Amino acid sequence: MKMPDKPRLVFWELTKRCNLVCKHCRAESENIDYSGELTIDNITSVIDDIVTVSKPILVLTGGEPLYRGDIFEIAKYAASKDLRVALATNATLIDDKTAQSISAAGISRVSISIDGIDAATHDDFRGIAGSFENAIRGAHFLKENGVSFQFNTTITKRNAEQIDGILNFALSEGAAALHIFMLVPVGCGVRIANTDMIPAEKYEEVLNWFYERSKNTPLEFKATCAPHYYRLIRQRAAQEGRKLSMEQDGMAAMTRGCLAGSGVCFISHSGDVQPCGYLPIAAGNVLKTGFKQIWEESELFLALRNPDLLTGKCGACSYRLVCGGCRARAYYATGGYLDEEPYCVYKP
Repeated sequence: MKMPDKPRLVFWELTKRCNLVCKHCRAESENIDYSGELTIDNITSVIDDIVTVSKPILVLTGGEPLYRGDIFEIAKYAASKDLRVALATNATLIDDKTAQSISAAGISRVSISIDGIDAATHDDFRGIAGSFENAIRGAHFLKENGVSFQFNTTITKRNAEQIDGILNFALSEGAAALHIFMLVPVGCGVRIANTDMIPAEKYEEVLNWFYERSKNTPLEFKATCAPHYYRLIRQRAAQEGRKLSMEQDGMAAMTRGCLAGSGVCFISHSGDVQPCGYLPIAAGNVLKTGFKQIWEESELFLALRNPDLLTGKCGACSYRLVCGGCRARAYYATGGYLDEEPYCVYKP
């Protein structure tokens, strides 16, 4: 019997509350107090369970996780268990004191959402005037306190022509990395799918641009929610007469596309464990079932780890082992999380 895959990344929605009203918000967050959030005792107990399975990167997210008053206590506890702890934030609440606390808590990387090269683009998408200015100010406080940060950019029709500028901007601001996210229609994102989702052909164009720029940027550069990239880099390498390598392709040579339920999972503010934050199906709840049991025995997770269960052109595709298609976009399109990826131009 095949042993379960190990979690590499656990995203934990510590709170659903947020001070922004982003047009694509997965959680449909508001600036209100939500009931049912896990207590710190619940959280530390689950961390104890997680480390019996593996030592994943633990990403503390939201909502806006800095609304959580005990976030630094949680981060310190996770770091004491030898977990690498990251913080995903809109950075608008980061001042000098907060940056110092982030550093002292053992948080090794902060990801900051930046969705344009200027306030006009970013603030329109994030829904609150001043978001861009405040986020960049937060990044500066992190830099002054020696905290590594990265920019996360969600690609839509609003900013698809700005991505080269965003990469250059990330470099000029001293970011350690730029991760581009291909929009997934979930939560508020469903409302803008028809207006903001780039078509499959543009998706392919962006990923080819990403491949070219990845060769000559000093930044850590990652395509997220973009499993097609792992098919594309193999096609491009074959055209160049070479095999993938860590030297030329980085971690992209060693990992694969959609890791939902096999290398990644998401824990909601109320304890639901999902394959990822964009696939809103619960495999279980940590208040009722141990994380280890959910990870190793959930029928949902076991199905996602079996590429032979994929249907449509994903099931027939020779790249299914390295790509797998985005299970969340498939779910959005048909309600079937094992159905074919709807934003892929490749015909197997």
